Amino acid sequence: MANHKGSEGTVAIGANTIAEIRSWSISESGTTIDDSELADTWDTKLPGPQSWSGSIECYWDETDTTGQGAMTTGAIVTLNLYPEGNVTGDTYYTGSAIITGIERSGARDGMVEASYSFEGSGALTQSTV
Repeated sequence: MANHKGSEGTVAIGANTIAEIRSWSISESGTTIDDSELADTWDTKLPGPQSWSGSIECYWDETDTTGQGAMTTGAIVTLNLYPEGNVTGDTYYTGSAIITGIERSGARDGMVEASYSFEGSGALTQSTV
């Protein structure tokens, strides 16, 4: 059984690794279509459209022009999410995503942080490096 530490992971836009990542997440969901008939005792369903979305949290880095700088609201990017790293044989997820929100925050006793939310456009595929 293989287990992995979160610190092994990384995220890239195309071939450009995003700097200063603290964490990331992706969620996949699907819908169902009711195809029940009037005389059915039980509802019956068919699979419907699927979707995916997520977020990336970073320490803000204004010099990361090809990573954090490429994630502007409304931008369409190719995200590559590597849970176990990006070494040959590692599993990763890839897909086209639209950046739907950006939040930046700072506190007197903390770092300036940025959070990017996204929604997938099309399939999220699993591949190996």
